[in-house]
Amino acid sequence: MNVAVRRLAQLLKSRLCTEEQFSTPEYREWCLRIGEAPRLHRKQWEFCFIAQALSERGMLGEGRRGLGFGVGQEPLPALFASLGCEIVATDLDLATAQQAGWVNTSQHADGLASLNARGLCSADQFARLMSYRIVDMNAIPANLTGFDFVWSSCSFEHVGSIDLGKRFVIRAMDCLAAGGVAVHTTEFNVASNFYTMSSGGTVLFRRTDIEALADRLIAAGYGIELDFDLGSGEADHYVDPPPYKSEPHLKLAIGTYISTSIGLIIQKPG
Repeated sequence: MNVAVRRLAQLLKSRLCTEEQFSTPEYREWCLRIGEAPRLHRKQWEFCFIAQALSERGMLGEGRRGLGFGVGQEPLPALFASLGCEIVATDLDLATAQQAGWVNTSQHADGLASLNARGLCSADQFARLMSYRIVDMNAIPANLTGFDFVWSSCSFEHVGSIDLGKRFVIRAMDCLAAGGVAVHTTEFNVASNFYTMSSGGTVLFRRTDIEALADRLIAAGYGIELDFDLGSGEADHYVDPPPYKSEPHLKLAIGTYISTSIGLIIQKPG
């Protein structure tokens, strides 16, 4: 990297999904809170990673405001509302989501109704704290500002290209108040730091892409710390081929590439 990484001592750092993280008490607690049994699956890890990163930084509680991008039918909006956070959940408009195939695979939120399907938040609290907006991640409205935290779970690899994904992450920082935190997860190419899927419906970010993004964020005054450890457990060495298993599913084959999830934690100065 061209710029020295700003340290965020003793806190969870930006990192890849690895087997060892699934055995922690914190992981089991977040699984319980989202109504799932712990399993070796990277999508579940993404939800727990985002929640843990925000919790450690004091973002999940009464009076906090959060903004979720591309939320689909994930459990995080309802979870955060259940903890007292005022949440604005966003997703694509229905027509665009249908064209992209998100509706047929139950990965699109077309309103509030689908966001508390697990009953994670009481109906009264959900109605009081949750709102929904249609938002294109490539065109974030200027009036989405002042949030304590923003997040996205495996969404910005779908905005069209690697460059557009980087642009989204940087633009989303404008939505934060001073001292706010952004947590995003996305696809990470573990097979190559040169060849990749760089445009289209899904892209795979390489280490060089993530480092370049971190350099730009740090140059803009934001804090981020990166860890590219791939893990040494049995599940870390298994590559799940299509049609994918329910577990272990930490690394998977996508075309000729191998991908896993990476979580990014970015701090805005106070």
